[in-house]
Amino acid sequence: MTRIIAGDARGARLDVPDAGTRPTSDRVRESLFGALESMDAIHGARVLDLYAGSGALGLEAWSRGAQHVELVEISRSAATVVGRNVTVVAKAMGVPPAARVHQSAVRAFLSRARGPFDLVFTDPPYDLDDAAMTADLVALAPLLAEHAVVVIERGKRATPPDLDAAALSLLREKTYGDTRVWWAQPAVDGT
Repeated sequence: MTRIIAGDARGARLDVPDAGTRPTSDRVRESLFGALESMDAIHGARVLDLYAGSGALGLEAWSRGAQHVELVEISRSAATVVGRNVTVVAKAMGVPPAARVHQSAVRAFLSRARGPFDLVFTDPPYDLDDAAMTADLVALAPLLAEHAVVVIERGKRATPPDLDAAALSLLREKTYGDTRVWWAQPAVDGT
């Protein structure tokens, strides 16, 4: 079972799609959001959750004070689950939904999206190849706010993302069991 860990919707239970997704564990989410809160990257942020799965990352950010969340999921059944989870979190918070679900391929969504986004989660299937991951990051780059934080989650054995191709610089990297997480930001002056 997946729950919202903290914030206004703390404890709200989230449905998880039956197949094809790999929810981020509570332990990883706690650590990830602790780091983001220490960076002051959540409060008031416009959030983009790519490969949303259950929507747990984007909805956790909303519960913790993000202004608005866009959740992108290609699977129709998973996008339906995300929509239900948006309703659950909105009800737990006692507010109208400030999150939208887009049933779309990531690159197709990015080609028509309007930024800027302050915080982006990209948690693709572990089998997404490196070229596709790089193409996603390159398509994302023009949609980022100057101070944006991009969180990339992959399998521990995955090749590190090509941050240079998307003009991103590494902030931090951490491994949790079979999961590796990179935090990045738009590069400043080519660094």
